[in-house]
Amino acid sequence: MKLIRSFSLSNRLNISAISRRRASKVAGGFAGKVASTAGTFTALLLLTAAAPSRADDIAATGSGNSSSSNPLVDYFSNWFTRVSQIQSEQPHWVTPLVVVTPRLEEELRYDQMWESQANGHPLTSYGGGGGKGVELIPFDPVEVIIGIPSWQTKRISPPKDGYGWTDESFLIKYRLLSANEQEGNYIVTAFMGLTVPNGSDSTTSHHFTYSPTIAFGKGWGDFDFQSTLGVSVPDDGGVRTGAGTPVLFNTAFQYRVMKYFWPEVEANYTYWPDGVHEGLNQLFLTPGLLIGRIPIAGRLGLTFGIGSQFAVTEHALYHRNVILTARLPF
Repeated sequence: MKLIRSFSLSNRLNISAISRRRASKVAGGFAGKVASTAGTFTALLLLTAAAPSRADDIAATGSGNSSSSNPLVDYFSNWFTRVSQIQSEQPHWVTPLVVVTPRLEEELRYDQMWESQANGHPLTSYGGGGGKGVELIPFDPVEVIIGIPSWQTKRISPPKDGYGWTDESFLIKYRLLSANEQEGNYIVTAFMGLTVPNGSDSTTSHHFTYSPTIAFGKGWGDFDFQSTLGVSVPDDGGVRTGAGTPVLFNTAFQYRVMKYFWPEVEANYTYWPDGVHEGLNQLFLTPGLLIGRIPIAGRLGLTFGIGSQFAVTEHALYHRNVILTARLPF
């Protein structure tokens, strides 16, 4: 009898252990993906953590800075003095409609887009997505963008599949080289973007996506250009049924008129070497007008603008995209 009881107890223990291993394996799939992504993003933050010492020096030497025995209080009380010093070492162009500027900015941004897609279904995006949201400069030479997901609506049937929230996105900028208008009027910055697939079922990409990018710009008097060259890499790689790893090259040409007016034209190019769009390339031209930075109070300003993308290549994913943008730089 003791032998039977011992055997029964042993079986229950083995079954319990197997169940735990299976549950751990199932839960570990998504949890491992999240942990890996969190680890990567945290590593990027740690790599930039060497910069605060320079930012602290700027804060300590700035005029009119307060000082206390609490480093955290000093950090926040000297925030805008530090940001002003950081931005004084780069050009003072305006951020383009589509191209992500290589400059470090602090602002709140809202974009709205009306897109005419190739399948004939109009799409409206409230918020812009793609890294538009809150932009902060925590220390020199780093900017962090916390994207605000946009709400998208599309005229399709059934209607419930035509709307939803887009995925959350984050972007870190690390300024490598820069000089203001008096010292050379140029800038080079490295980006690392992260998109988290937490949007609605009908609008999410279903994959974590990483976007390493190099950005650069140069100005001559009132004229400047700003460019980015990057690649978008989803966590499923370049599988033929997936989004692939598109290469993106964007350039904006701007000319300042009467201090606040910035007419511009952009070229927005994408090439898919793999994925469901393998071999496809598309080019959009984007004329637009930006007005800003108009002072409101203290550091707070207003920049707004409008433009329209036009496809100039065949088989583009959409034909036209009207863009309205509003920013509150601070």
